[in-house]
Amino acid sequence: MRDLSDIVKAYDIRGVVGEQLDAGIVRRVGAAFARLICPASGPEGRGAVVIGHDMRDSSPGLAAAFAEGVTSQGLDVVSIGLASTDMLYFASGKLDLPGAMFTASHNPARYNGIKLCRPGAAPVGQETGLATVRADVEAETPDAQTTPGTVTERDLLDDYATYLRKLVDLTSSRPLKIVVDAGNGMGGHTVPRVFDGLPIDVVPMYFELDGNFPNHEANPLDPKNIVDLQAKVIEVGADAGVAFDGDADRCFVVDERGEPVSPSAITALVAVRELAKDPGSAIIHNLITSKGVPEIVTEHGGRPIRTRVGHSFIKQEMATTDAIFGGEHSAHYYFRDFWRADTGMLAALHVLAALGEQPGPLSELTAEYSRYAASGEINSTVTDQAGRLAAIKADFGGRDGVTIDELDGLTVNLPDGSWFNLRASNTEPLLRLNVEAVNTDAVAALRDEVLHIVRG
Repeated sequence: MRDLSDIVKAYDIRGVVGEQLDAGIVRRVGAAFARLICPASGPEGRGAVVIGHDMRDSSPGLAAAFAEGVTSQGLDVVSIGLASTDMLYFASGKLDLPGAMFTASHNPARYNGIKLCRPGAAPVGQETGLATVRADVEAETPDAQTTPGTVTERDLLDDYATYLRKLVDLTSSRPLKIVVDAGNGMGGHTVPRVFDGLPIDVVPMYFELDGNFPNHEANPLDPKNIVDLQAKVIEVGADAGVAFDGDADRCFVVDERGEPVSPSAITALVAVRELAKDPGSAIIHNLITSKGVPEIVTEHGGRPIRTRVGHSFIKQEMATTDAIFGGEHSAHYYFRDFWRADTGMLAALHVLAALGEQPGPLSELTAEYSRYAASGEINSTVTDQAGRLAAIKADFGGRDGVTIDELDGLTVNLPDGSWFNLRASNTEPLLRLNVEAVNTDAVAALRDEVLHIVRG
């Protein structure tokens, strides 16, 4: 078996179908995962794994191959079929089973991948089992000599929608008109059921499930992918717009003017709502979210806790600190009430509930949570990531009043209150830069200075 380092990432498995990832490899991953988590108790006392998949052409076949690997070890499979990633986490939590979700999120159509979790949606990353699975597959461990498990199908979409609506009550909201861009991804499958019967007029965009993404890439963090949403919000006079990524575990929000609302502002808004339910709780924010987030959390009596980027790291920190909520700059939002897993849908419901509880527009509501200017994530393809990071550290490290930490890449804090983070991507051959400062001019100046070194 070949080296799998090219597809086993920090917290998932992802690669080009037919070149890096195929049914044979996936079957072995399924068997290795079964050996890792066995004997997790299933509904009838026998080990089982719950499996879901997105709308990509390759997803059903890969999910079936994974199921073959799991059942070859004597474990059963509960297949929930088409699902968003957070719906798979819901299934893992509700059924208390380990799970596997087949998706490559926002990556192009030729990609696919596997997100794994333990019972209760507990994360599986490099340090919590993924490295073990990789080593097992590469060692070509033989199948267990046992009676194969069985595969059963179960539809959990209604249960998922009902659970979310119990967590956030929108029944008393003022009527809202919302444009939702599903990007031909799994939001087109889950949004109609979740919003059914609520006082919200949903204007759908690209709800047709199509893993070839014919309208735009299903990555709402890239400004070019929300242009259609912004225009539609203005055209129909909507109160807000929401865009989901391909597997609908992330949501991105635009206000009534079609202007983007930063994920940091959403993190602060939801954190305040969650702290109202459980005062004094911990709130997780990754090191790239705005420094306004810990400021606002502290002002509302919460305990901000800074962590590195990535869902497996945040989920682990939430478990350690019993945090009630966590947010990332990438529009991933994590809830203790949702098994500490990330769910874009629940975050969207919180935003709409906050909007519907007061008479003003979304732009006014979110303005109080937006304190600083930011660059957004800027990617640079470089041949020597370590060398470029070292060059940045050498350049800025000798300046008066500058502090640097290396929790995740380099975070450089300047004496004027501005800061930037430069880190290597966990999933792509890129350096990612995020800059924050007091205004857009200061952001632009610091951005250009850093990029001159990175790309120079």
